[in-house]
Amino acid sequence: MENIRNIAIIAHVDHGKTTLVDALLRQSKTEMKKEIASQEMIMDSNELERERGITIFSKNASVMYNGTKINIIDTPGHADFGGEVERVLNMADGCLLLIDAKEGPMPQTRFVLKKALEMGHKIIVVINKIDKADARPKFALEATFELFLELGAGDHSLDFPVLYASGRDGKAGLEPDLNKMENIIPVFDAIIEHIPSPVADAEKPLQMLVTSIAPDDFKGRIAIGRIHNGILKAGQEIVHINREGVKTKSKLTSLMTFAGLGKAEATEVKAGDIVAIAGIEDVTIGETIADAENPEALPLINIEEPTVKMTFLVNDSPFGGKEGEFSTTRQIRQRLFKELETDVSLKVEETDKNTWIVSGRGELHLAILIERMRREGFEFQVSRPQVILREINGQIMTPYEKIFIEVPDQYQGVIMQKMGVRKGELKEMRNINGISFLEFIIPTRGLFGYRNEFLTDTKGLGIINTVFFQYMEDPGNWKERDNGSLVATETGETRLYGLKNVQDRGILFFGPAEKIYEGQVVGQNSRPNDIRVNVCKEKQLSNMRAKGEKNREHFNVPKTMGLEDALEYIGDDEYVEITPKNIRIRKVHLKEVDAKRAERAAEGIKFDY
Repeated sequence: MENIRNIAIIAHVDHGKTTLVDALLRQSKTEMKKEIASQEMIMDSNELERERGITIFSKNASVMYNGTKINIIDTPGHADFGGEVERVLNMADGCLLLIDAKEGPMPQTRFVLKKALEMGHKIIVVINKIDKADARPKFALEATFELFLELGAGDHSLDFPVLYASGRDGKAGLEPDLNKMENIIPVFDAIIEHIPSPVADAEKPLQMLVTSIAPDDFKGRIAIGRIHNGILKAGQEIVHINREGVKTKSKLTSLMTFAGLGKAEATEVKAGDIVAIAGIEDVTIGETIADAENPEALPLINIEEPTVKMTFLVNDSPFGGKEGEFSTTRQIRQRLFKELETDVSLKVEETDKNTWIVSGRGELHLAILIERMRREGFEFQVSRPQVILREINGQIMTPYEKIFIEVPDQYQGVIMQKMGVRKGELKEMRNINGISFLEFIIPTRGLFGYRNEFLTDTKGLGIINTVFFQYMEDPGNWKERDNGSLVATETGETRLYGLKNVQDRGILFFGPAEKIYEGQVVGQNSRPNDIRVNVCKEKQLSNMRAKGEKNREHFNVPKTMGLEDALEYIGDDEYVEITPKNIRIRKVHLKEVDAKRAERAAEGIKFDY
């Protein structure tokens, strides 16, 4: 155990966490497959992670340095993946905390650091990206110290070692001078010196906590976790203790440890190391693998509850089943419940009408799930995101977020105005070098649909981050969205003539020669009400021509609606239709007469059919 170090790397989104891990892997001469070694971001192996530039799923890697095995765990930096973060920290004995030398500690740094300090982990602070032209390492260090004090860190935690690094260049040192740095070795030395070896006893009965699940086509479900006590041997009989405390005997079919970025078969692994085991069919996250003779459960992992929910439905639009490989009730249900095996912060509730209420930690959490399903070939519909209300002491409470905004001074006014409309309460405001830093407490519901509006208001120069605050009373008097929808009146192909006639009404989502159906939303109305429009209308041709009758009218470029744009846009009477090829917005009731009947029924008016 003296020769093992388990360390988690935590940081805010885009502070260079994955780049630093890549440098550690390469400079420790870790063997990697050619296709992996040629990648820029070794740890961001998922296609979505590469596109968005963020870490979504935690990953394990292992390097050998001077006879010591260092298990590295790359953690997500976004609060929506809090369930993943908490599990990862259970495997570690210490953390590398990466801070951007220009920006200093950011909201998600606060979120993950708070969890690490609660667990009593030793923290090594790495001021990264000192190669930036506008880097402020001294400011970043002072701000980090203030953050530690704010989070109630004790003397043990406040006495943290500090390193300076440029992860991109693969260099680190004890001083913020890039010219004096040679390689990343100082990071390895700091880990060996300051991170304690695992507190575990190989003589005690076996105890292992399952912190993540990985599927394998040949070995079945693979449970990954750290051995807290005892020894695991290949082919050993163990007892699986589930969340309800039920004990079941099983036999291991495979025992693996991490070597580099892959897994290697092992015959025996002692307490303190991180392992992957196969042979237990129904094992899930947070459960214990125990000794067959003296089975004792470890404490369950506490996971934060979901705050946002959406309804998933089978796609019943006129184009349903034409673009997706998996579109049936059985296939969608199977996929959603499969996700529960690996994502403990997700909840799925099945209703009677072949619909599922899926709850997650935030809009991004659910949007990532939807995007992954879409890329796998699934076709389905989702409703507008809604907050999950709770009854606390006899009162209905709603979730609130703490929101951190960084914008140039000239956009401060519009941000204050928009936050006021959305029930945001200003908690802190400061100005540094022409940049305003604003902190608000805002109901989660008030944030729906704001991110794109924020980017427009700040001309793309603003940075916005959120983290869950707590449940409080709903302020009420919510204003519905300012714009209605332009809804197609017939099924067919869009025509330039029809689109030009409609474009003055608002913003269009489609160009010419695109297939649409009746009831599909083709644009955003500039006024609050919905309008039914015919964008399939063609110009009637005749033999008569006038001099100079050329179509000089300009057609505005349509707005392309991505998944997150669509989720933010839709109202309560609309769905987002998701297929591998298209994202469409549609009305719940496609025909106008059906929509009016539903509206009257909701108002309680008796309607004569």
